[in-house]
Amino acid sequence: MRANPVKKTLAEGGSAHGTMIFEFSSPGLPQILVNAGCDFVFYDMEHSGFTLSEMKTQLALCRGLGLVPLVRPPGKSYQYTARLLDLGAMGLLFQMVESAEEAAELVSWTRYPLEGQRGAMFGGAHDDYGSASMADTKAAAHERTMVCVLIETAKGLANVDEILAVPGVDVAHLGHADLSLSMGIPGQFDHPDLQAGIDKIAAAAEKHGKTAAGLVGTPAQGREWHGRGFRMLSYFYDIGIFQSALANGIQGMKGEG
Repeated sequence: MRANPVKKTLAEGGSAHGTMIFEFSSPGLPQILVNAGCDFVFYDMEHSGFTLSEMKTQLALCRGLGLVPLVRPPGKSYQYTARLLDLGAMGLLFQMVESAEEAAELVSWTRYPLEGQRGAMFGGAHDDYGSASMADTKAAAHERTMVCVLIETAKGLANVDEILAVPGVDVAHLGHADLSLSMGIPGQFDHPDLQAGIDKIAAAAEKHGKTAAGLVGTPAQGREWHGRGFRMLSYFYDIGIFQSALANGIQGMKGEG
């Protein structure tokens, strides 16, 4: 069963870089991401039309590339959690997590008994159709699976310290757009209250030996957030990257750049 090098790197205090995918799911995408230097990729199923079948294909395409595939499920449910893990996701990004109790339940869905309640299916996609013992596969699955929680509501931000104290939670991911809405300052990303929230997430992650993560739109913003304690950074997302690069090229050809 493949290990998760990103989880290991982050647990040891290192950094990891990747991107988010909302729109594109071509067969060559994982290799393109690796060639671009990605350590991980977040596939978003909450705001996209991706199906479980498409995810199974993308997760399989990540095999052998050293690319860690993570998925934001369509919703917070045991059904989506178990199925996506069985299809080969190495971790999940759960939206709008607001309490330690909720975080503990989410973790339990990703763990086999007695540590949790994940149903057993071995010799399938998630363990590379292997034949290792159930005990070894269970241990390897627990070792590699990442639980990432989105802090994107005022309540979640207020409880971020307790959330990150939950065993099994690995990453607190800033959801800046939803958080700004929840705080009553929609789109005001430079607002002092939102900026204080960013630092609060980073401080809680540092306190509990966890990782603060976020999505940035520019390399400069990525360097800034890294300096503020964020060690898992997604550079933009597929739609924005493609559209921005294409617009720059067309404007440049027209002499407008």
